[in-house]
Amino acid sequence: MVGSYMESIKSTIFMTVRRIEDEIYMSFGMPGGSSTVKIKMEYSGKIKILVWNSSMLEWDVLQAEPDPECHAYGYCGAFGFCDNTEPVPTCKCLDGFEPISKEDGSNGRFPKGCRRKETLRCGRENRFLTLTAMKIPDKFVYVRNRSFEECSAECTSSCSCTAYAYANMNTSAINGDDTRCLIWMGDLIDTDKLIGTGENLYIRVNSLSDKKRRRNILKITLPVVSSLLILICMWLVWICNCQAKQSNKKIWKKMVSGALSNSDELADGKFPFFSFREIVLATNNFSSSNMLGHGGFGNVYKGTLECGKKIAVKRLSKGSGQGVLEFRNEAVLIAKLQHRNLVKLLGFCIHGDEKLLIYEYLPNKSLDAFLFNSTRKPLLHWSIRFNIITGIARGLLYLHQDSRLRIIHRDLKANNILLDDEMSPKISDFGMARIFYGNQQQGNTNRVVGT
Repeated sequence: MVGSYMESIKSTIFMTVRRIEDEIYMSFGMPGGSSTVKIKMEYSGKIKILVWNSSMLEWDVLQAEPDPECHAYGYCGAFGFCDNTEPVPTCKCLDGFEPISKEDGSNGRFPKGCRRKETLRCGRENRFLTLTAMKIPDKFVYVRNRSFEECSAECTSSCSCTAYAYANMNTSAINGDDTRCLIWMGDLIDTDKLIGTGENLYIRVNSLSDKKRRRNILKITLPVVSSLLILICMWLVWICNCQAKQSNKKIWKKMVSGALSNSDELADGKFPFFSFREIVLATNNFSSSNMLGHGGFGNVYKGTLECGKKIAVKRLSKGSGQGVLEFRNEAVLIAKLQHRNLVKLLGFCIHGDEKLLIYEYLPNKSLDAFLFNSTRKPLLHWSIRFNIITGIARGLLYLHQDSRLRIIHRDLKANNILLDDEMSPKISDFGMARIFYGNQQQGNTNRVVGT
């Protein structure tokens, strides 16, 4: 992993490797005049190398590991491996092994690991299966001064030896030979199937495994049974999807009930749900460094989904009763409003007491960040100001007249006008908005709100 980092930033960081007896030390440094670089480990365990962008005043991601997710340490469990030759790298069991839990594998990983399909019998009934282009597993024993034949004999003679490799450790910068005899005495943890590189890994298996596998294949002679199993699986998947949709719909209707007089109509809106795990990873566990702002509703965080899409996340403050009403109001209203001058709601998440709204991320933040900042204010020359004014007017016209619901915002101010990367305005924060029905011209409020 360090090697791939160095390839990307070799003009910025240099690495020094020293070997003292059986220990290896690596130190990193930066030549004068280099860009500022930092290495950050996030809540998910992902390591990122970031370089400071002085023109944008933000950190750019230079490289992230592990990518994809199954490259994380031990992700595929004991005797499992991450197959990088697949279009999407996924977990598989090594040849001769199967998932310990029958439920494992449906999501592309084996958290409980894999086990041998047949009990290993020690002695002449063993042989070693060659796996090519493999990343060597962790927790090996290094045997000094062994040739390949001697390394093979070392493992063959011990029934407790599960695998061996005669591997190039790629340590040419270190004094001494770089090809080592490695043996494993227990589970094989953290290995990958690589593309075009890697080492040969020799795994102890029973000599009769192949013959038994052929006999098992010959027994599968009833295609009707296979078809029936496929139909059953499809039916189960359909049932699970239906139950999930019904559950989401109940949550949505419960959330909006009481927020508006015709909430049943609004609750039928198709709307994507995000899992709480997705949001935690995207915001680095709601890190303070990701916070964009806060208000009566709660805090707003910047996040990045695993696909790379940037988002803004509104998190309801658990101690705010006012925030619950605003959450309902905003979720229901923006779900029904679609206009280029209104902020786009991507979805929401409800997890226990956690209630979150997920919006598109607008890099230039709010209008007040320009109007009341002496450094950024000169950037608002007349053509941009005019574009912002007309954009806000178009958004208000849509709310007051052109939308299927007539909406009065009640809290329109500079910090509720967000700007995208082209400085186009988008009206946000509909927590205090009110709907006017039919020919209604005025309304009453029970609390002082708005601007």
